[in-house]
Amino acid sequence: MSPDLLLVLSFVALLAVGVPVAFALGLAGAIGIVAGLSPDMLATLGTNTYNSVAKYPLIAIPLFILTGLVFEKAGVAVRLVRFAQAVIGPRHGGLAMVAVLVCMIMGGMSGSGPADAAAVAMVMLPSMTKAGYPKPFSATVIAASASTAILIPPSIALILYSIVVPGVDLRALFAAGLFPGILAGLTLLLPVWLISRRYGWEAPQGEERPPLWASFKDALPALFAPILILGGLRSGLFTPTEAAVAAVAYGILVGLFLTRELDWRSLWRLCGEAAVISGVVMLIIALAGIFAWAGTMLGTFRHLAEWMISLSDNGTTLLILVMLAVLLVGMLLDAISIYLILMPILIPVMQHFGWNPVWFGILLAMNIAIGQFTPPVAVNLLVTTEVAKIRLEQTVGWALLFVVIMGSALVLVAIFPEIALWLPRTLGYAVD
Repeated sequence: MSPDLLLVLSFVALLAVGVPVAFALGLAGAIGIVAGLSPDMLATLGTNTYNSVAKYPLIAIPLFILTGLVFEKAGVAVRLVRFAQAVIGPRHGGLAMVAVLVCMIMGGMSGSGPADAAAVAMVMLPSMTKAGYPKPFSATVIAASASTAILIPPSIALILYSIVVPGVDLRALFAAGLFPGILAGLTLLLPVWLISRRYGWEAPQGEERPPLWASFKDALPALFAPILILGGLRSGLFTPTEAAVAAVAYGILVGLFLTRELDWRSLWRLCGEAAVISGVVMLIIALAGIFAWAGTMLGTFRHLAEWMISLSDNGTTLLILVMLAVLLVGMLLDAISIYLILMPILIPVMQHFGWNPVWFGILLAMNIAIGQFTPPVAVNLLVTTEVAKIRLEQTVGWALLFVVIMGSALVLVAIFPEIALWLPRTLGYAVD
């Protein structure tokens, strides 16, 4: 068996028997090194793992994770829900539409779909259940809406993409993800309203509408967070990493002194929780460095890329095949693992067909977002179904419906790249 094939098959086999992704990547890489190079080359394992994480932009990841946790604890979600209710008003599907909008705004703080889903589900699910929504529908709506966090800046996945793909400006990626993220969220609003109206969920009679101005003032600190991050990046006041520091500091000030729902003891606990989550992420990145080095030295990634290019001379056809493949992988793996595993293969394909790297990165992120609420793994759905105390199987029908709906937004961005590229071009970022 060739070392190329052994590298890939050993990784697949390790995943199949339940080995965590991080260790499957590291072990498969070590197997490939021993089989295709030399056992002596195992001495490079330490260097490869260190080089994988010794990158300055990666500092932003644990900081944005902490930002999401701080805003969740600070009671921001509750205030955003009240403001969204004041905007939408009592109507069929009102709470479901509120959940979609709040998930999109929360995505502009956390950069993480599962964190977004957890925060909104804790607040919205009891109210939606009381209003007559079936729990499987509510859990799926929140999971699908929370997936926009991977697109709306700051996005942890886009930070990683900017590191893996040489020459891509993270500021351009953040700007490019904004409109596709909003589009993906807005495509959910009309179906949610139509379905709720069809089944008579949430009768609008007799419900009290929160006062608009008062709820806006309460939500203003939360609404200002995305403006702080994006405005600081645009003005040049912050680098992306410094923006993460500013976001954490702002979230702490909001929680301690404005909402007063955060104290020093809970802040210390949140730092520990963020450290654990960040440790898992960094472990995946570190051990993926072994797999990436082995795949590069053995020529595995080059051979796979050449095979993909040979499938079709038509860039559109191959783009469709790539999107379908990423969607399938997205049903099983998290965004970080997907980028680390697939990008060494896809970069040569992207360069061969001349695809814009910023636009292609947004397409991948949209595809991975859909995978976050598509069974069998569906990380966002795992979170919301746990909060709702229902089985994942109960949500499959609704999940497939929302896959088709959000897939339409993906198709629009694929056909009209300017949906993603217009804003970064207007802001003067390099996108070509």
